[in-house]
Amino acid sequence: MTKRYLQTSQAKRLLTEIVGRKVLIIGDVMLDEFLWGKARRIAPEAPVPVVEIERETLHLGGAANVAANLAELGAVPILVGVVGKDISARRLITELERCSINSALVTDSNRPTTLKTRIIAHSQHVVRADREKKTPVDQQTQEALVERFLAFLPEAEAVVISDYQKGVVTRQLLAAILPPAKERVPVCVDPKMRDLTAYLPATVITPNIQEAEAAVGFPIDSPQALLHAGQAIKACLNGAKLIITRGEEGMTIFDEQVLDVPAVAREVYDVTGAGDTVIATLAASLACNATLLEAALLASHAAGIVVGKVGTATATPEEVLLSVRQHHPKVSPRR
Repeated sequence: MTKRYLQTSQAKRLLTEIVGRKVLIIGDVMLDEFLWGKARRIAPEAPVPVVEIERETLHLGGAANVAANLAELGAVPILVGVVGKDISARRLITELERCSINSALVTDSNRPTTLKTRIIAHSQHVVRADREKKTPVDQQTQEALVERFLAFLPEAEAVVISDYQKGVVTRQLLAAILPPAKERVPVCVDPKMRDLTAYLPATVITPNIQEAEAAVGFPIDSPQALLHAGQAIKACLNGAKLIITRGEEGMTIFDEQVLDVPAVAREVYDVTGAGDTVIATLAASLACNATLLEAALLASHAAGIVVGKVGTATATPEEVLLSVRQHHPKVSPRR
């Protein structure tokens, strides 16, 4: 394959066909709380800034942000996950309803709803506070998750596994849902476990550089190391495709060929949720029978948009199409 980029006609077709596609997501649901303000002085009791809070915003995070990205693209997400019996759960459900996202959440009164609070002053993160429980869900909760996932699977056109290691995505759960899912639809995995074979069978697995390093046990600090790591991981995936996401350097596809997909050139303000955007766009595109390369290119444009925004964000079809028209990151084979 020679150098190639996503053409406007291809992007327009995909964005049109994504509308109405049903994508089933299972994973760690979170609520992102942003406290925005200004820091004009240092606290007298400790060398830390005093942030005067001016406003507060809520965003869907984790698997819920995957659903939000899908909804923004016009797809129909169906979200399966776990929340606690608390105020954060009510706030999260209200936000899901505001975004018209179908959910089949399991309530576990022994766990808090994962809440990440970020304090931002002058568009810069000052601190993040997490309220969560990372231990695996109990057997009863897991069985309820599997039951709800399998109930919605017949109407799904793609599946996303969104693992943030908050206890929902266990080996036992994966063993119950992946075989029937892979028989029916494309399965896209955003992993966290070191052993990526736990996510098989799958269509495509998308570790970032740090997750890929954990999988192979050596640093990916050169083009040669990236190639070696990707080939080593791919050899263990039993036919599943591999995309290693590389932040500002784009992503690398390991398929019949190894292809570098550059990031869309733009100023990076915040990488929060960029991986959610990538996996959502991949799944929606594959639901439309896009090639893996077409899906990755569209995902690159969508991710380029969200990192240009502060906070957990999504990309609209209009923004994606404009990016495709204005930017032409060329794919090149890696040798």
